[in-house]
Amino acid sequence: MNICINDKPADITLNTEKTLGDVLAGIELWISPGGNRIHRVAVNGRDIPGDDLAKEFSMEIKDIKKLDIDVSSYRELAAEALISLHDTCSLYEQASFEDRSAVIKIWENSAAVRFLQSDIPDIYELAAGTFSGTGLTTTVLAALIEERLREITDPVHVIGSFDEPVKNITERMEELPLDMQTGKDQRAAETIQLFSGIGEKLFRIFYMLKKEGLSLDSFIVDDFPVRTFIEEFNAVLSELSAAYENRDTVLVGDLSEYELAPRLLKFFLALKKSLEKPLSPVPDAIQ
Repeated sequence: MNICINDKPADITLNTEKTLGDVLAGIELWISPGGNRIHRVAVNGRDIPGDDLAKEFSMEIKDIKKLDIDVSSYRELAAEALISLHDTCSLYEQASFEDRSAVIKIWENSAAVRFLQSDIPDIYELAAGTFSGTGLTTTVLAALIEERLREITDPVHVIGSFDEPVKNITERMEELPLDMQTGKDQRAAETIQLFSGIGEKLFRIFYMLKKEGLSLDSFIVDDFPVRTFIEEFNAVLSELSAAYENRDTVLVGDLSEYELAPRLLKFFLALKKSLEKPLSPVPDAIQ
């Protein structure tokens, strides 16, 4: 059996594999550490749709002369799924009321939906709410998709433009207890919201890089392995949330100024350093 991956002959020796399922499982195990995934499978020149692939797993390798496999990175698949959703938003907005259900049905049956459900569930839930008429407008959803797409296609630029926002939010976190003590509740709430938004963005990019093969063993934050850092960060975040609700300004001050603000800055700097290594380009076109 001749095996080609992304149109190039693959030097793969089969040992105990007896079926197509065995071969694909082995290849998936081989490529997954780098964040790659099987995107398309063709047997003897015949494309096998993703929905039908499981039915073909029992095919014996003696019946397969040529196996063509297309492999895509997580970022490529994520970008494609987001672009598909963005295009659907445009079609939905332009369609008549009677035709909108057809637009939604086409999207719901797409591979993009399955990827969003499994890998970017928050965007999928927002889209489901939009198309059911109970969530965001398509315009707001489209803007959010564009933001996520920038994180995926050009994380280096996104992180590179975050020096000032991170600096500003660390300063505001240091001022948080004073804002609470002087009755500036709106500013205090805004500070918490901004801190959460920036933190979520940084962690989204981190987990994306993890899916792309970033080693957790080599990613160090403030001399700590990133796993330890994340555990401690989440613990302090929970403690801050409770202290904020209880109006414990002393504890809020200690946690925000001496724990969370410096931790966020150190995480940002470690993430920025990890992006010094060039990333593979991914599609970023939005029609």
